[in-house]
Amino acid sequence: MKPPPPAALKGRGTPIRIAPRYRRDERDAVDDGWGPPADEDDAAPPPVTEVREEQVRSLLAANDSPDVPFEWSINPYRGCEHGCIYCYARPTHAWLDLSPGLDFETRLVAKVNAAELLQRELARRGHRPSPINIGSATDAYQPVERRLGLTRAVLQVLTACEHPFTIVTKSAGVERDLDLIAPAARRGQALVFISVTTLDGALARKLEPRAAAPQRRLLAVRRLAEAGVPVGVNVAPVIPFVNEPEIERIVEAAAEAGARSAHYTVLRLPWEVAPLFRQWLQQHLPERAERVMARVQEMRGGKDYDADFATRMRGSGPWAELIRQRIDKAAARHGLARRTPALDGSRFRPPGARADERQASLF
Repeated sequence: MKPPPPAALKGRGTPIRIAPRYRRDERDAVDDGWGPPADEDDAAPPPVTEVREEQVRSLLAANDSPDVPFEWSINPYRGCEHGCIYCYARPTHAWLDLSPGLDFETRLVAKVNAAELLQRELARRGHRPSPINIGSATDAYQPVERRLGLTRAVLQVLTACEHPFTIVTKSAGVERDLDLIAPAARRGQALVFISVTTLDGALARKLEPRAAAPQRRLLAVRRLAEAGVPVGVNVAPVIPFVNEPEIERIVEAAAEAGARSAHYTVLRLPWEVAPLFRQWLQQHLPERAERVMARVQEMRGGKDYDADFATRMRGSGPWAELIRQRIDKAAARHGLARRTPALDGSRFRPPGARADERQASLF
């Protein structure tokens, strides 16, 4: 018979190493009854985070999805130690033949030549200075950034050549780089988006165990706003019967902290994320699991997920429309915009155009 599901791991989003979808074989643990009784002293030690440093061949990723508001993105890392159980980027670890489950949050890849590559790619003749998003598929300020500083090195390149950029994060670590972000914001070249999923610290520790606490994120919003950086708050993802009841309170807290705009997405469960999230529900919210998934499927045409560009961010149907109306009304009530301002790319100068002036600012 199959052994019982593994217990939750403190500080991790999931205890499961679900097989990546490209793997041809799959192994399941089976309890044949011949082993010794389980003993707490024999329990495996908690998994540690491993970081593999890698020299990558390209950094700028082009985007042609019509529902994503940027043309280029940069992800200095693969995988994310924050461990958000709902993360739509988990399936990208399958490309590395690693599990989108526990491996995604414990076996990371650091693109250590990110800044060097970015300089070369921005210097290409055909490059157009459209805003570059930092952190679309990994949090660029996850814990390992404190040691490696790859995100800061990327920002040094972007700000030296006055290239517009946006940042999406759940980390208060973004405050460290205010010396780079604030001057860029004054030039109309920088926006920061802080994701606030819930105001409930206990829920946050289960949903996104190694991300900054909700109140710490709101403090980061305040400090960025006080420094003159335009900040938007993402109520993302909205999960029915989990954090959805908090929509209005999150928007109000964002406004009080100094945010200028409010945004949202509904829960996305592509590929391996769906079974991981279902297991999380059974482990942490078993009494609500069926209701949550029924409502998710109602917004996804009866499926766990629908990748259609027209609906994948917002869902469809009455419940999706209700969520949109609640966000719109809450934002209007507190004077928050639902759109973000355009950034200025007219001042961009390719790296090397004034190399003597920029060498000192980069290093």
